[in-house]
Parts: sequence; C-alpha cells; structure tokens
Amino acid sequence: MVSRIPVTIHGVPEKFLIVCKTGDETVRWVCETAYKKIGKENDLQIINNFVARRAADRCLLSLNDLVRDALKDNELIEIDILKRLDDDDNSFTVATDEQRQVIILDGRSLRPSDLVRLGTGDYQIELLPETWHLIHRARQVVDHIIDNKQVVYGINTGFGSFATTIIENDKLADLQTRLIVSHCAGVGEPLTIERARMMFALRINILAKGYSGISEDTLRRIIAAFNKSCIPEIPSQGTVGASGDLAPLAHLAAGLMGVGRMWSPQTDWGLADEVLQANKLEFVKYKPKEGLTMINGTQFITSLGAEGVERALILARQADVIAALSTEALRGSVRHLHPSLHASRPHHGQNLVAQRLRSLLTSPFYPSAISNSHANCGKVQDAYSIRCIPQVHGISWDTIEFVKKIITTEMNSATDNPLVFTDTGEVVSGGNFHGEYPAKALDYLAIGVHEIGSLSACRMERLVNHAMSDLPAFLTLEGGLNSGFMIAHCTAAALVSENKVLCHPSSVDSISTSAGQEDHVSMGGWAARKALKVIDNVEILISIELLMACQAIDLLNNLTSTPPLQAVHKLVRAVIPNWDRDRFMAHDIEEATRIVKSGKIWKTAVPFMQDYLNWYHTKKDEEPLAKEDSTSHKCVH
Repeated sequence: MVSRIPVTIHGVPEKFLIVCKTGDETVRWVCETAYKKIGKENDLQIINNFVARRAADRCLLSLNDLVRDALKDNELIEIDILKRLDDDDNSFTVATDEQRQVIILDGRSLRPSDLVRLGTGDYQIELLPETWHLIHRARQVVDHIIDNKQVVYGINTGFGSFATTIIENDKLADLQTRLIVSHCAGVGEPLTIERARMMFALRINILAKGYSGISEDTLRRIIAAFNKSCIPEIPSQGTVGASGDLAPLAHLAAGLMGVGRMWSPQTDWGLADEVLQANKLEFVKYKPKEGLTMINGTQFITSLGAEGVERALILARQADVIAALSTEALRGSVRHLHPSLHASRPHHGQNLVAQRLRSLLTSPFYPSAISNSHANCGKVQDAYSIRCIPQVHGISWDTIEFVKKIITTEMNSATDNPLVFTDTGEVVSGGNFHGEYPAKALDYLAIGVHEIGSLSACRMERLVNHAMSDLPAFLTLEGGLNSGFMIAHCTAAALVSENKVLCHPSSVDSISTSAGQEDHVSMGGWAARKALKVIDNVEILISIELLMACQAIDLLNNLTSTPPLQAVHKLVRAVIPNWDRDRFMAHDIEEATRIVKSGKIWKTAVPFMQDYLNWYHTKKDEEPLAKEDSTSHKCVH
C-alpha cells in the first residue's frame, strides 16, 4: 500500500511530500525522512525529540504508529520538536501518548494555563480522595431527598417554566435523558477538538467542587471518557449564556450517553456509542438531578475565555517588543519613556510597558547605532503611535489581567443549579449559572486587545509611508517594479476594520427566553467567540508589523540596533529572508504569525530585558535613558 503523506515542519515555509511504499513505515520514519530533506538528519537533539500531529484534528501521533494504521493517504501532518510550555508560574513538557501527564482537579485551583494544557490531549485528569469524599457527601443529600419523596427543584420537578411540575420517582431516570436530548439544539461549526476538550475538562473541575450532587460512579465514567480523549461533537452556536451554556453542555452530556457524534484518537469521528465501545468505555446513565447538573454552567463561555486570556497575554508581551522594533526603525525618541514621567501617572500597565520599552531601546546599557544616527535630525516630536505606546498598551495589559482574574474565579466557581450544601443538607436554587461575569469580561477583552492592533496599524502606516518615515516607499527598493508591503498594509487595515465591528459588546443585548422565565440573558457565548476572532486578527496584525519593522531595519544602511532588538531581528531572519524583491507575501505573514503565536519573540527578548533591569537597579544614580541633544532631538513632547 503506497501512501503519500504531506508534511509541514515548524519554522520551515515549504511543504514536503513523503512517499511510504508499504504503509509499514512508522510515524518516526516519516519525521526523520522529512528532516533529511532540510539537512538536519544528523542532529540528535531533533531526531530524539519529534512531536507529530495530524493537521486536521491536531491529534498527537505516537512515533511508533504504523502509517497505514494512523494516517490516510494525503493526510497532512505537522512536525515539531519537543518543547516546553511555560507561563509565569510553572512549566510542563509536551507528553507523548506513552507519557501523558496528570493534572489534579479540585474545583478550586485550576488556572487558565492549566486548562489550555488540558485541551492539548497531553494530560489526564485525576481527583484526590478528599475531593471524592465531598462528591459522595453531596450525593447522599440528593439520595435522601429522593428516598423521602421531598419536592426539590431540579431533582424531582420539571425545568424552566415547568418547574412546578412534579415528576414521580419511577420517571426520574427517563427525565434526565429527555432533558439532555431535548437541549441538544446547538448549530453551527463544531468546536475544535482542543476547545471541546477544554470545555469537557472545565465541566469536570466544577463537578469536583462537591456542590453538584453527582454520583461517584457517574463522575468516574465521565473522567474515564476524558482520559481516553473521547470528545463529543459540540456545536459552537446556540447558547445565550443565561441558565448556563445549555445547548453546548447538553451535547457534551449526550455524547457520554452514546448519543450524537464523538471523536477519539483510536476511531477518528464516529457515532458516540461506537466510539465509546471501541475505547471499552461504559455509557453514562444519568441518575436523578445529574442531567441538570451536566447542562447548567458557564463552561462554554469560560473555557473559550481561558484560551483567549492565555493567547492575549502572549500577544500583549510580544506587541511591546514589536512596537519597540518599529520605534527603532522609525528612529523614535526614548525621552517619553522616562521613569519619572510614568511614575507621575501610576497605572500598573502603563509603567510596566514603559519599563519593557526602556529595556529594549537605546540606553547607556544598550546603545544603538540606529538611534545615534539621528541624534541631530531636528525632529521635534513623535506621533502618538510611538509616544503613547505605554499608555495604550498599558491599559490593554491591565484589561487582560483583569479579565484573567474574572475567568480564573469563574473556572473555579459552582455555576450549576440547584447547589447542594452538605453542612446543612440544603439544596438551594439560585442564579450562579448566569454568564454575565465572563460575558462582560470577554467583551472587555476584545476591546482591550483590539487597541493593540489599532495602534500597530498606525505604526504600519508610518513604516510604509515615505513622507512619514524617510524610508523607501512601501519598504522596497525599485519601487514601481516592486510593490513591497503595499497590500500587506491593506490587509492590516481590513483586519482593524473587522475588529471594530467585532468589538461591539454582545453582553449589552438580551432576548427573553423560556417563556419569560429566563428574561435576561448574557449572550456570553458570542462574547467569547468574537473575542477569540479579535485575538486571531491582532496576532496577524502585529505579525505584519513585525515583518515591516524587520524590513525597515534592513534598509537603515546596515546600522545596528540594541542587542535585544538585534536578537529579535535575527530570530525572524532565520526563517523569513529580507524582502529584496516581490514574492508571495502570504507565506511570510503565515510564518511571522507562527513565530508570534509561539511566544518566541518574547522569549528571545526576556534575557536581555532582565539584564537591563539588573543593571538599572545597581546604577540608580545614572540616567536610565540615552541622553539626547537638548536642542535638536530632545522630544519632550
């Protein structure tokens, strides 16, 4: 059996076709063959650390799998090298199928970065004995109510406007099934496997709090399905984010019953019952209250919000570095970064961004030949897109941190209904399922991130406009024969305009549902989805700016920048060559976007920034910025 496997290698713009003559070749052989094509076959650090995924569903492949078992003909795979995923607090390595790591859930301490990791499929879930004890106690309260035929909403009543309808005990099991399948009314494109897996993991975290009344047996079956990476198909549209994300969570719950469609690494997409059976898993049979327990909550909104926050943090850090590169390319002043100026307006984000820019741009510690070249240029002041970077990026940073706090709290909150309180034996119905908190926060996130892109587009205008930059028009030599970055700037303008529409807050809207019982809704599902789209667009925007700034640096007569900015420039040029003549621009934008998404810009700059701060704190009596002539380019704006 001959198989043709298209392969992409991270950081390499070309795509390769690997021909497997028998199908008995392993995934590792495919990886090794691909790397031979780029001359890296003898690099032991590479060949011992492959990570391969199917491009279509991002499924992690075992390197020992046979091609005929794991891949279809012409099925694209992506190859990378084992790497570390880090954030402010911790780090994990990417796991193989044989070495999946464990994350402990307790309903109290899950972070957005943890949830993103859980979405990769590289981690399994476990609960501690004390968590299982809380779950068991809550279920005892529910069972006591049923045994004593007490009438409690959500346990033995109808739902929504049918809340006053009493359901007999012999119909309670059937009630759960009917509730779930009737709520499977979602539409639209399904969530990606990663996003569905994140929502799945977050639902387990909420159940682990011990307020839901779910039984140990049911929850163990749910966790077993997650750990086998059996992921129900979850449509992306249909939630109004009020009585929880009812439709998306119903699709999750139904899949675990064997209803609907499901994906697993072993089976690919198929009918849920067949996928569960193929993975030797038991169907979930929901007991009284458990149907409602599974579908009340804000896990669709919040899981997408967690991804948005993590990506926004990476984006915002890198935007500061890229803005510094553009400032250098435009020969901007650094006087507006003076510590005293920013200390006089003590917003955290503004001062943090100013500090970052000081550590990247010209200073006594990091002199710049580019900066020195325009010391007597007669320029009076910089435009706001240069001068006000700390003020604009600063509020965006503060916004992201604010949203992260809201999302983190929501991730560890009991948001189903009713809630079981074991200390008093009470079951209390309320409105913790309402999605207003994450909805408002994610509308705010979209606005904050958009401003980073908007300011980036302003700097791009200056970079390509000869009248503003004194650089060759559209950053190309032989203008006219070459168009340079002319249409890349149009692309940026189109994305900024699109974001302006997407930033209209969805949470200001509300449509009454459920016969007026749910008369105010959050529309948080759309808030989350469009926030991610804004982030998509801004990642591309700052990637285009990165390309322009690097090209502008190349056009400055071989003058050198500061060491951190030189290192960033070198990183980009290692995979994207100088624009010496027109070529297919989209490839460069895609590769720059991959660099931005990977966080490599920030990781490259951080050691230099730390060295600057170490120097600055030992030299406080020295001027922290490079001195400028007081008459020609003081730029005290």
